[in-house]
Amino acid sequence: MGKPVAIVVGVGAELGLGAALCRRFAEGGHHVFVAGRSADKIEQVVRTIASKGGSAEPVLTDTTREEDVIRLFDRAMSPRVGLDPLDLVAYNAGNNRKLDFRELSAQMFEDFWRIGCFGGFLVGREAARRLVPLGRGTVLFTGASGSLRGKPGFAHFAAAKAGLRMLAQSMAREYGPLGIHVAHVVIDGGIDGDRLRRNRPEIVKERGEDGLLGVDAIAETYWQIHRQARSAWAQEIDLRPFKESF
Repeated sequence: MGKPVAIVVGVGAELGLGAALCRRFAEGGHHVFVAGRSADKIEQVVRTIASKGGSAEPVLTDTTREEDVIRLFDRAMSPRVGLDPLDLVAYNAGNNRKLDFRELSAQMFEDFWRIGCFGGFLVGREAARRLVPLGRGTVLFTGASGSLRGKPGFAHFAAAKAGLRMLAQSMAREYGPLGIHVAHVVIDGGIDGDRLRRNRPEIVKERGEDGLLGVDAIAETYWQIHRQARSAWAQEIDLRPFKESF
């Protein structure tokens, strides 16, 4: 038997969730298709995985472009010596920024929706098309606090993430009986990663030790969801630092 195949969409800096998912899936024995919009970043993730004895390859992908997503899945599903069929897909693409609702342009709202929700639809649809005939597989979506509640200045983000959550729920109900495990992971708190460290270093300092979610710890949860027994599948799980108030 060969290596099973995984796809991770939305991979950026090495100190980010997408890269952590790629590393964990590769550690678990998968050949990982590392999909993102920055060639330099995804190639670095692949080099890191290879240096640890894992197997991966970069695929430059704009998840809002249907042709890019189809091409990614075609490549992942192409028969190759030493590789088994695809059995794990993670959608991690997203962006966030606080914006005054009165200043929010139609184009900006659509841009956030296209990455936060529409891209998830494209990836989810292709995953269903490829996995249903096989009768097994896992599709995971990265959610956020905004998936559950809207906050001032984040209407555009919450609308996109709530839409992604509903897409995951609908897929789970439609394809669970066909053997496809669809789950939505709510990241309810700040992630101790490249984006927050670069853009909001004061938050990292303020939260202190264990005040933010660790990327490798999150990735471990995704892996455990993939490994769940069919008799007790989780459809949604919330992750937050133990210091987080809720």
